[in-house]
Amino acid sequence: MKRAAIIIGVLGIAASSLAQSNNKPAGQSAPAGQAAAAAPQGKRPPQAKTQPEYDAFNAIKQLTDPAAQEKAANDFAAKFPDSELRILAYQAAMRSYEQANNGDKMIDMAHKVLSYDADDPEALVGLAHALAERTRDSDLDKDQRLEEAKKSAQRALITVDTDVPTVGQPPDRVEAYKGYIRSEAYDVLGKISFDAKAWADAETNFRKSIDALPQQPDPIAIFRLAVALDMQSKYPEAMKYVNQAVDMTKEDTAAGKAARAEKDRLTKLTGGAAPAQTLAPK
Repeated sequence: MKRAAIIIGVLGIAASSLAQSNNKPAGQSAPAGQAAAAAPQGKRPPQAKTQPEYDAFNAIKQLTDPAAQEKAANDFAAKFPDSELRILAYQAAMRSYEQANNGDKMIDMAHKVLSYDADDPEALVGLAHALAERTRDSDLDKDQRLEEAKKSAQRALITVDTDVPTVGQPPDRVEAYKGYIRSEAYDVLGKISFDAKAWADAETNFRKSIDALPQQPDPIAIFRLAVALDMQSKYPEAMKYVNQAVDMTKEDTAAGKAARAEKDRLTKLTGGAAPAQTLAPK
């Protein structure tokens, strides 16, 4: 999950739905005459049962250190063992570990969220992405990790349409959130196919990933799409996408170096020279 602006802008939609639709704990009646005209679409956001529970959750949201958030989430779950907000507490820790680039702990927190809600789309796609990007050929449990990543991504593509809270959310924000989840899920499926050298499947999934969030395409997905096209001898289209990847990356980054190496390869191929080995960012 690499696009920070989208993460900041739309992730945590359940938590903000809670803030907007549940400023008071559950159980307090709405004023007379203010009953909803129709049932809201999407899953109901988690709700607090008491004011102390609600206040404790808000304190967790103020923390910025991932380890502190994890400890606070554990303490919260122990103090309020029936709270619906446990999901959001561990989601907060999951995002913090993601931003700290701690994939192993992100996986742990995603598993925590999914232990409470097996269909949470954000946790599913976060788990899938961390597993797909961090699994190596030398891992003894490689096949199991990739299978879990694949199933999680596929499940997220289903639950993103049924399990995203929409109460109090502007439609454009909800659609951006759903687009991000879909984009990341297809990116995971593309990465798994890419590593297996299933180039046609990789091409299909990376195209879907890019199309799901066209306002902020992922340069690594674009680069990998270029390579998948290259490996199928679709050179003109591969050059089109690798040029985009070059434009979107800096020369001194891993992604930038890989994109430029692939562009050199394609330039030599289309010019009749022997191709160089394609490099892929880790």
